[in-house]
Amino acid sequence: MPHLLIRGVEAEKLVQVSQPLVEELAEICSCGTDNFTFECLHTTAVFGGALVPSFPFIEVGWFERGDDVRDCFAEAVTRQVKSLGIREVEVVFTTYEEKAYYIDGVRCDRL
Repeated sequence: MPHLLIRGVEAEKLVQVSQPLVEELAEICSCGTDNFTFECLHTTAVFGGALVPSFPFIEVGWFERGDDVRDCFAEAVTRQVKSLGIREVEVVFTTYEEKAYYIDGVRCDRL
């Protein structure tokens, strides 16, 4: 973990930066690359009576690591995604609590 839920970015494009991005994020978070999941969500956006492209929006679910790590993480994600020719990206963090996160039915604060 962290989990990145990505919408508004085509999976075929994200593949181009996925390896360098996960390596950079692992360094920022001081963990292995196998701790991350990236999921591209296929969405349909509607505005003004028409179908429009989905806005690039990335939700990061994780255990809090502090302001400095969060800032570096958001900057890395934004820079890598913008390198694909995407003009604007928004990143939001959802913080999980260990007592409310279960792995195989066991609370993380009890592992």
